[in-house]
Amino acid sequence: MATFMIGLAILVCGGFLYGSFCERVFGPDDRETPAYAKQDGVDYVPMPTWKNALINLLNIAGTGPILGPIQGILFGPIALITIPIGNVIGGAVHDYFAGMICTRDGGIQMPDMVKRYTGKTVFWIYDVFVCVLLLLVSTVFIYTPGDITATQVFGFSGNATDPKTWIIYGVIFVYYYIATVFPIDKIIGRIYPIFGAVLVFSAVGVFGAMLIFHYPILNVWDSWNTSAFAYGDYFFGRGEMVAFGHFVPIFFVTVACGILSGFHSTQTALIARTLKSEREGRMTFYNMMIVEGFIAMVWAAGTMALIQIGAADGGLTMKFDGGTLKYFQQLSDGSMKAISASSVVGVLCRKALGPVGGAIALAGVIVLPVTSGDTALRALRLTIADTFHIKQDNNARRLALATPIFALVLGILVWSKVDANGFNQLWRYFAWSNQAMAVFALAAAAIYLLVENKGVYVWMPLVPGIFYTVVCGSYILNAKIGLNLPWNAAYIGSILLAVLYTVAIFVRGKRPANTL
Repeated sequence: MATFMIGLAILVCGGFLYGSFCERVFGPDDRETPAYAKQDGVDYVPMPTWKNALINLLNIAGTGPILGPIQGILFGPIALITIPIGNVIGGAVHDYFAGMICTRDGGIQMPDMVKRYTGKTVFWIYDVFVCVLLLLVSTVFIYTPGDITATQVFGFSGNATDPKTWIIYGVIFVYYYIATVFPIDKIIGRIYPIFGAVLVFSAVGVFGAMLIFHYPILNVWDSWNTSAFAYGDYFFGRGEMVAFGHFVPIFFVTVACGILSGFHSTQTALIARTLKSEREGRMTFYNMMIVEGFIAMVWAAGTMALIQIGAADGGLTMKFDGGTLKYFQQLSDGSMKAISASSVVGVLCRKALGPVGGAIALAGVIVLPVTSGDTALRALRLTIADTFHIKQDNNARRLALATPIFALVLGILVWSKVDANGFNQLWRYFAWSNQAMAVFALAAAAIYLLVENKGVYVWMPLVPGIFYTVVCGSYILNAKIGLNLPWNAAYIGSILLAVLYTVAIFVRGKRPANTL
């Protein structure tokens, strides 16, 4: 537990100090914000700080900071230190500069920001990543709430061969299809803040349970190979877990949103149009990412505690089944049942918060991705329509474009459910595209500092940008659906990409601001 508390101290204290530093570097002032300069009562609307901060938190937090840490904690207690450090100097910096630059530049959205600071060629690459990310986000946000509902609410098997699983997926799928064309999300949007509060309640509740009941959480100085699970073997890829290991990049791709998320920049750009003052940016952008880091740490530590407790005592057991490492839960008759990473959510909620509290927490975890998945699919449809100038002025045209998009989503969903390791792969490619998207935003932020004569601070977005170029590059160069290169070659290739990334930023940053 001591390691968790050290990590929490890094998150809170580091976030306060580094957030203040970021604010001084950017230099928010009292100039008129887009919310007033372009006020239209629709998108450009001045809103109070507390509302902007809450909306931003709701937009960036869903199952991302929950399911990623649940899988990432298998690398051991080092995760409880890596998550807060990465969040403070990476994810929160990404969110802050993206949101503030979009605010300073008149409320522009991320595609325009990337185009302005990195150029048209890079913009087209970015546009592809946006489409891929939104496609994978939509699939993940059918799979995860559907799986949790099937296994943890109704007690179904959740297996690919169980028709009830597909009925639940089908309900969510049909809702998404309708919501992609019609503005049905406005109905759910009225109660969205309630579920955001439930998400925070679940994290705070699990945190309280860990303290009160002294949950068994390993420290970095303890032995990482325990009788419950060999975290050390997983970390180094030894013994029967030889297929794992490679902390960089696998851990950072797996944990994803709790450390860094490119999707966040698309959401902070929306809030850039509602800030009453630039001075609100630190609370709205930087601090809300710190809150998401807290949520990620809690779910990571809670999952480790369940593994250490063991299935026989209401926790989880990790073991290989058919060559795949799986979570197992003990049923009332004493038998062991394999469950997915998404089902771990229900086990932890009920263990920490009891039947009632667990049910409330589960409701929030289920609804939040559903209310994000529909907007992701709508955003994907609009992005494709804008890119290829496809008119969307009536329902027939919107349905015509939505249909092939949903066919792709359905295909990915079926593959991820039927394949024994499908969800793990789906999650990692969703997370990979998410991190790759963040690399573009960090590059734009670095170029912004250069052209604004603040080059002495360019390392702030540049360092995480270089690191995640290596992470994303090495992962996709090694991946089977990538170039399938050996790890050594993948690492060398990713380092070369990072060098090119750095050179391109400094070359672009030499141009005067008025020529961008």
